[in-house]
Amino acid sequence: MNKENNKLGMGLGALLNTNNKNKNSTNKIDISKIYPNKKQPRKNFEEKEITELSESIKNQGLIQPIVVRETSGDMYEIIAGERRWRACQLAGLHSVSCVVMSVDDKNVYELALIENIQRQNLNVVEEAKAYKNLIELNGLKNEELSKKIGKSSSHISNLIRILDLDDEIHQMIIDGKINMGHARALIGVPNAVEKAKEVFEKKLSVRDVEKLTSKHKQTRKKQSEKDPNIVDLEKELSDKIGLKTEIEFNDNGSSGSLKLYYSDLNQLDEIMKRLKK
Repeated sequence: MNKENNKLGMGLGALLNTNNKNKNSTNKIDISKIYPNKKQPRKNFEEKEITELSESIKNQGLIQPIVVRETSGDMYEIIAGERRWRACQLAGLHSVSCVVMSVDDKNVYELALIENIQRQNLNVVEEAKAYKNLIELNGLKNEELSKKIGKSSSHISNLIRILDLDDEIHQMIIDGKINMGHARALIGVPNAVEKAKEVFEKKLSVRDVEKLTSKHKQTRKKQSEKDPNIVDLEKELSDKIGLKTEIEFNDNGSSGSLKLYYSDLNQLDEIMKRLKK
């Protein structure tokens, strides 16, 4: 199991651990007293998937409880498990098993995000919006959120950046007509929606899109700061090797150079040792 899964596992483990300081308890709760979290990161629920889960619950019962917190009026807000709750309603259940947590407003959205990421329930647009909301609502920095959810800071930055694209492109990503690589190449490009449609119709590769948009990006690069995507790559590489790095593209946008900066001869010696291995 990789580090990301370990971190997410600990996050969800803390969510469901009935022996932690929150003193969580498991109860049977009237399904009519349970309602969805309005800040739930996941917005799209496939009807077919809910129906299939409902049939499974009819035959096997609800194997994993829904995670909720008690609110006013003897009601319960879902923290994790809205899909299961919907399926239980469809199956005609009158009550469901729930882990009842004591958790404040600030942490509800974060826990829901962790649960959805671990189950890979979110499409990339939902995930991006969830990251942005968490950063804004909880006043987090990318690095802080990265530690909480077990995703790299550059992954978070790159996803949030696609929110700058038009909603029509977001829907194309959700529908699988274009992928994240295509979307990233279209950020900051004029007529991005038309180009996205061209990508889908002509079945262009990410490399094709990069070539298609490179002329504009090279012009923009000369007129403004370095592309944020390149800055993120430089930072990620610097963090891994412990040295300042710089990536530069040539005018054609398909080739360039990678520079490593050392501050003393010991660092230079270490670089040479790594290259010789």
